[in-house]
Amino acid sequence: MVKKAIISGIVFSSILLVGCNKTEVLESEQEVVVSQGNVENDGISNLISELKNEIIVSITEQTELESDSLTIMVDGGTDELTISVGFPKDAKIDDTLIQQIVEDSIKNISETETETTSEEQIKMKIKTKIEKY
Repeated sequence: MVKKAIISGIVFSSILLVGCNKTEVLESEQEVVVSQGNVENDGISNLISELKNEIIVSITEQTELESDSLTIMVDGGTDELTISVGFPKDAKIDDTLIQQIVEDSIKNISETETETTSEEQIKMKIKTKIEKY
């Protein structure tokens, strides 16, 4: 009887702790135009690298966050990218501000890419996920 009560208490506590440890997620989606050459072959890895660097620089310049406290993952293919940005829950920064900074960074990179090339342009869907951890 005592053994069942202890096991039930442990299970209940585990469920409660997992529920309290949820991360807050803010998702959005936008469509941008990029030159076709920038998404074919090695161009996609260059585009991903530029996006990641632009997002890190923009967030650190516009907020009090250090680049070490950010986690950024950019992944995808030739027609869709997913960008995930994570930052500490205790940071006193609104996640919608981070989302706006990321969206502005995406626009800056896509505008720069389309202005510098005269190649055929394609639309790319970019999903953004902002998480507090």
